[in-house]
Amino acid sequence: MNINLKNKKEIHKNITEYTKLLKLPGIRKYYEEEINEAIQKDIGYEEFLLNLLMKENDLRQERAKDNRIKYANFPYKKYLEDLSISDLPSDAQKKYNTLKSLEFIKSGQNVILAGNPGTGKTHLGIGLGIKACLSGYKVLYTTVPILVNQLKESRSQKVLRAFENKFEKYDLVIADELGYISFDKEGSELLFTNLSLSAGRKSTIITTNLSFERWDEIFHDPVMTAAMIDRLTHKAFIVNMNGNSYRYKETEEWLKEQ
Repeated sequence: MNINLKNKKEIHKNITEYTKLLKLPGIRKYYEEEINEAIQKDIGYEEFLLNLLMKENDLRQERAKDNRIKYANFPYKKYLEDLSISDLPSDAQKKYNTLKSLEFIKSGQNVILAGNPGTGKTHLGIGLGIKACLSGYKVLYTTVPILVNQLKESRSQKVLRAFENKFEKYDLVIADELGYISFDKEGSELLFTNLSLSAGRKSTIITTNLSFERWDEIFHDPVMTAAMIDRLTHKAFIVNMNGNSYRYKETEEWLKEQ
């Protein structure tokens, strides 16, 4: 009995070592549980192995989802389920289910959320981004000012093409806060070129507090502004986010609870 127990411990030790070597965390985590269940239910070798491999796959899928959310670089987690749909601007309410389906990513369409501050543009953008991560898409969140700075730095360090190649691999880019800061000629040109690279093939969600008529205030070049709007809005979902401040209502409710 002692010899068998010693052998059993040695086998379990070897199983653990091999699962680490072969990077099989699911099998390492669940194999004892599956062995006990197989003994109790008289499960055959084939079904036992299948169950164990399914556990490994499930764990990997969950970790992949977590990693996609982690590397998307969201400033915080905002889920679509946390949105009060009835408090969104009316146009956003009408288009919510269409956007939530994520069909726009499959077809490489853009989404432009334009309206006054506090109406849920960033929350909606991040919520769609997280849903996309959970659905298997590779997503990046960035603010437009940060993106422009990264493009400038990449050009000065002569790694711009490498940055653009990396950028093109994302299925969805969320470019937040267009309109809060204007750009010089170099920044405008780099942003235009970068966003144009994925036009019609990959999706971009842009949030802005400015109407299209005022985009020239950002880019200071009527020709470039017209070309930018033309590229970004082609077959895009344009959502009017003008309405009562969603954020202000949350603040009011919070103050009532104090």
